[in-house]
Amino acid sequence: MDYRLLPFRFHRLDQQTEILVNECGEFVIVPSGTTERVVRKRLTPDEELYGTLIAKHFIYDDYSSPLLDVLAAKYRTKFGFLYGSTKLHIFVVTLRCDHSCHYCQVSRQTVNQTEFDMSEEIATAAVDMMLRSPAKHITLELQGGEPLLAFERIKYIVSIAKSGAKKLHKDLEVVITSNLAFLSDEILDYCKKEKIKLSTSLDGPEFIHNANRPRPGGNSYEVTIEGIERARRALGSSRVAALMTTTQLSLQHPIEIIDEYVRRSFHTIFLRPISPYGFAIKTSHRTGYDTDSFLQFYKTGLDHILELNRKGYSLVEIYSRILLQKILLPEGTGYVDLQSPSGAGLSVLVYNYDGDVYATDESRMLAEMNDHTFRLGNVLKNSRREIFTSPAFVSLLGAACNQSLPGCSDCAFQPYCGSDPIFHHATQRDLLGHRPTSAFCRRNMKVIEHLFHLLRTADSAVQDILWGWATDRNLAEVRASLPQ
Repeated sequence: MDYRLLPFRFHRLDQQTEILVNECGEFVIVPSGTTERVVRKRLTPDEELYGTLIAKHFIYDDYSSPLLDVLAAKYRTKFGFLYGSTKLHIFVVTLRCDHSCHYCQVSRQTVNQTEFDMSEEIATAAVDMMLRSPAKHITLELQGGEPLLAFERIKYIVSIAKSGAKKLHKDLEVVITSNLAFLSDEILDYCKKEKIKLSTSLDGPEFIHNANRPRPGGNSYEVTIEGIERARRALGSSRVAALMTTTQLSLQHPIEIIDEYVRRSFHTIFLRPISPYGFAIKTSHRTGYDTDSFLQFYKTGLDHILELNRKGYSLVEIYSRILLQKILLPEGTGYVDLQSPSGAGLSVLVYNYDGDVYATDESRMLAEMNDHTFRLGNVLKNSRREIFTSPAFVSLLGAACNQSLPGCSDCAFQPYCGSDPIFHHATQRDLLGHRPTSAFCRRNMKVIEHLFHLLRTADSAVQDILWGWATDRNLAEVRASLPQ
């Protein structure tokens, strides 16, 4: 029987196995040589694969329509993150900071230089622009520098933002990103009253954290741990989060870093590579590394995390979860780096202390290096309409969709990946990027390959864990929920 093909791509996972992926990200893992059989129309209707490919919209025949309306609904669901436009709004309330982190991505200022604080006029205009976003659910993230050094400005921003959101019937979540060194009882009481979440940095055990994040007195780790414990007592554990950044030193100690998160009773960890922006460029000889070194760190760390889960301690690796959700679930992602179209501007806006507006935090960091390519405008001079029709934003849109980028458009993993034009501008001086030499591309491709390897070859316990990360349920529960 003759059948027709719908668009799909394939990728060889190893010598024995290849994967077929359609435009919506649905996949089929098959023996090597199967793609050629499918394309040359050598399948027969009595094969199980034939029915699977029809059900997943890879092929159709005279007895099955292509069901384009169903395919369109799936495609629309994948891009649901676009509805409502910009949802994350980052306010840089000050550049002042007491830490001297080697990988810091901004030009920090000393703690007494208040001229680098956001003014009330700029804060008011930035909140007004934020609330003009069509999004019903908005996240306001207050960061720095060290934002708690400008606590009075934080209180003003939160007050007018909550008042405005209430009038416009918008849901507002507030997060403060802090090193916790200036966390007073007054601030904790305020955060509890206003239901504000805290996010901090924890790079691992004391010798790693203090090396990565020095401060006067050499006690960065001690201050951070004390702040985490106090914040948990005041706000509850679910409202206190931590992130780590991987440096050269970190690469040697994945187990110790993960065990520190377990020792501190965290149940999520994000194995993040260092970003190629700001002060991190100047200190790359101390903090930087190649992609393959990070991938080994990631795989070793993921193996340890899976083993901890086997033994009963629930710990989720965040980047793996984001990718697993894109692979296994119909929805897209709110994680900007893995969005296509790129989330730069569309999903996130950054309001600098001086009123300048940037498409992402990374583009603000480029501006600190005198690269103002992605400065979209200023809250005191430009309207939201002007921000989103600026030459900088239009140029970003031209490289925003990996569906049309050279090297991405024919990649099987395109539905699971992003475009990240700002990263490629920073590392290759090209918004489109040269994918064969892109660190972003290589890292994501190898991580996705590794996750597919685990989904295909791991035992049922690991598959339960991975499904649990993606769905918040284990595989047994998922199977039990299916029609018998």
